[in-house]
Amino acid sequence: MNTDPIADYLTRIRNANSAGHRVVDIPSSKLKREITKILFDQGYILSYKFDDATAQGSIKIALKYDQMTKEPVIKKLQRISTPGLRQYTSSTDIPRVLNGLGVAIVSTSHGVMTGKQATKENVGGEVLCYVH
Repeated sequence: MNTDPIADYLTRIRNANSAGHRVVDIPSSKLKREITKILFDQGYILSYKFDDATAQGSIKIALKYDQMTKEPVIKKLQRISTPGLRQYTSSTDIPRVLNGLGVAIVSTSHGVMTGKQATKENVGGEVLCYVH
């Protein structure tokens, strides 16, 4: 049993990045699917595919690497809000990651979105993770 599925999701991506894998397979959930869509929209992953062949389903993520240096595009994935210590923020206090170069992923009442989108829509929520 996994007590923190989002931390497991981020760790699988982090481990696959450091090992130089091209594709990582992760068990699926609605929240993980939304985070995957955000990572794709922000240009951190190459592509993704939702596979619903099993009861739970899975997410196949193609990781993105720099063509010249072969370094992963995702430098750091950091879990912020944990099951033991939830981190909530208002729309005015949403943190900027690396002075705007990174992305804060926030779970709001309007769905999962980036920190910039949450500020624009004037909604606060739980800060799930930082990506840069």
